[in-house]
Amino acid sequence: MAVPARFIKTAILLLSLVLLRPAPAPAAGIFRVASYNVENLFDLALDGTEYPEYVPNGRFGWTRQTAALKYAHIARVIRDLSADVVALQEVESRRALTALQGRLKAMGADYPYLAITRTGNAPVRCALLSRFPVVTEEDVPVARPLARPILRVTLDVDGARLVLFVNHWKSKHGPESMRIACARALRKAVDRLKPDADIVLTGDFNSDYNEYITFRKNGGLNDTGGITGINHILGTVRGARLVDEKTLVRQVSNRYFYNLWLEIEEKRRWSYNFFGKKGSPDNMIVSQGLY
Repeated sequence: MAVPARFIKTAILLLSLVLLRPAPAPAAGIFRVASYNVENLFDLALDGTEYPEYVPNGRFGWTRQTAALKYAHIARVIRDLSADVVALQEVESRRALTALQGRLKAMGADYPYLAITRTGNAPVRCALLSRFPVVTEEDVPVARPLARPILRVTLDVDGARLVLFVNHWKSKHGPESMRIACARALRKAVDRLKPDADIVLTGDFNSDYNEYITFRKNGGLNDTGGITGINHILGTVRGARLVDEKTLVRQVSNRYFYNLWLEIEEKRRWSYNFFGKKGSPDNMIVSQGLY
């Protein structure tokens, strides 16, 4: 098998969230949301859109045996996370997602509800497994060739509505303008929601939580005059500073969002380690109602 571009990576975020429930239920419920880039989870059907490494029974060795091993490893990780909702990136198909769902159930980790994007030409998609019922799901298209659609899912969490957007933005093989296209599509979808909606923006953004700082002097990435998708378009910065708790809770709408990396001490803010170079491409960003 070809070595993945992300050679050494911990591509998992797990966070506990508090969702305020409507009266007369108890004041709040705590549940866990995880995000996991599963690195090319393909099925064993030949669709013609596979990466060469994942052509079933091809020269790179993607066989029933190697697939079973990959599915088992991913399922074990998800089971051990014990999250209530798992946002996934790089799942080939609904067939692959249901196979993973079945493997998890056999391990005693039942996720009866699922969703996956349905449009776009990319070989892999954004998906979601949930212990809470899926109320609605839809694709959020990105106005750029070959961009992966964003998955929007509304869940019923004990009577309250939670809206999740699962993202997989363009890699840093391309400049920031490509990721800004994804951010604008996401921002537009968010702005259509009610001002008090409970929202989680998660997935692989291929952007650091403080991208506006880390990419500033990189001429190969910064083709936008210092403007970033994750910070400026999504509203995780205000002026020259990252949005903090005070800014988040004082607003009357969801103009600003809070990146939960800020809950962790700075030296631990990474989900990616490429030969010693650490970054935070995987993010969990929340609206004020979830903080």
